[in-house]
Order: sequence, then C-alpha cells, then structure tokens
Amino acid sequence: MSDRKNILYVQTSDAPERQYAPLVLAQSAKAMDVNAKVYYLGTSLRILKPGTADTIKMGAFPSVGDMIKKTLDMGIEIYVCEASKQMLGWDKVDLIDGVKIVGAATLNDLALDANATMWF
Repeated sequence: MSDRKNILYVQTSDAPERQYAPLVLAQSAKAMDVNAKVYYLGTSLRILKPGTADTIKMGAFPSVGDMIKKTLDMGIEIYVCEASKQMLGWDKVDLIDGVKIVGAATLNDLALDANATMWF
C-alpha cells in the first residue's frame, strides 16, 4: 500500500464563480505530490459540454476550459457521474475530451479511498 495521500474534489454546481476552486486545489495537490481527483456531479455537468467552460473567465484566471485542460494534462483524473447525466435528461451528450463517465457508486469508492474530500 502506498503512503501517498489522496484527495477528492467534488464539483456540484454550474455557477461560474464556483468552477475554479476544485481545479486550482487539484493542481496544487498534484504539485505537492498528492493524488488528486475531481468528480463532477449534478448540474456541474453543464460546464463540461464542449465550448461551455471556454466561455467562463473570471479575474486574472485563465478560462475554466483552460483550467480543465491543464488539470487533465497534469494527469489528474476528472470523473463525471452517469446518474447526473441521466438526471439532466441527457441520453446522448458530448462532453469535453478526457473526462471519464462513471457510475454513481464510483463516488463512494473514491470518497472511501481519499484521505480528504472537499465539496464545491
């Protein structure tokens, strides 16, 4: 078993001002050699439609689309809740490249494996 710490960031909102924190924190955790994962749940999935995150830019930060791309490029996994996709009525939907659609039980597994979980 690895001594490496694990942290899970759960994004639950599609509010623009709430998009940066889990991505910034996940990138920071990775730089600290912490195994970070991000899980999108509920209405937050709307942000992951192609082009949507690119339109959100606040303050001096890059667009949320650029932040998501950097997060993925750093090797941080981004998970998407299948049940939330169904809740939004999306039988077939295109999401940004690189995210992984997973079952709802995956969130339970990730939370149980994490040393800490933060919700946004």
